[in-house]
Amino acid sequence: MEFVDTHCHLQLDAFATHEDKVLAAASAAGVKKIICVGTDLADSKLAIDLAHTKKDVWAAVGVHPHEAPHFLADPNGSKKLRELATQDRVVAVGETGLDFYKSETSPADQEQSLRAHIKIGLDLDLPLIFHVRDGWADFWRIFDEYKNLRGVVHSFSSGPKQLQQVLSRGLYVGLNGIMTFTRDEAQLEAARQVPLNRLLLETDAPFLAPTSVRGQQCEPKHVVDTAKFLADLRGEKLEDLAAASTTNAIELFDLGSNRG
Repeated sequence: MEFVDTHCHLQLDAFATHEDKVLAAASAAGVKKIICVGTDLADSKLAIDLAHTKKDVWAAVGVHPHEAPHFLADPNGSKKLRELATQDRVVAVGETGLDFYKSETSPADQEQSLRAHIKIGLDLDLPLIFHVRDGWADFWRIFDEYKNLRGVVHSFSSGPKQLQQVLSRGLYVGLNGIMTFTRDEAQLEAARQVPLNRLLLETDAPFLAPTSVRGQQCEPKHVVDTAKFLADLRGEKLEDLAAASTTNAIELFDLGSNRG
């Protein structure tokens, strides 16, 4: 069985001295492809650098919604992001989106940043990695103004109603360790309802360690723990879930193509 961790942050300081050990452990667990996701311009550059030096690692470039003011304060911010997005090994734009949960960043700034990311993604024909928390109504208002958007709602943790909104727009659904420790039955029901052909696996490492290793630093290898939980939750064979989610990741992010 092979797995893909479609969203992690191996470029962070938490992994600075032992990336090779973490990658070897991931490969031994069956996690054969990894996407490192940027959260601001500098972090995105680090993700690209890592992807250039590590086998089977790719990068996504973007600015987290909470970092939008810094991005917008740079008059060349969008130009710099576009330049990063054209680099080899870059397979997506993001993470970007709306996060109004305990946020000190204004909705207006988050929206402006999101629109800049969407334009770059569309111009370069790259999928987008969306981060949405407590901002669904505004997110769909913005999303629906554009055509031909493709991508994934990362770290999905809403219920069936929002899931149907996601699926109706042809987006993929990224599930991670949250599913293993949530007590929200609506979240679990949504996880059951995600069609296999729309499901992606992720860790968000070093964050959101699944229950089996709660309290420890999350790593890409732990995507397998989440996969096992989801297979049991959904009444599926682990092999089927692994095969489908891996195929989905390869197709959405064009892994192994000329971008790789």
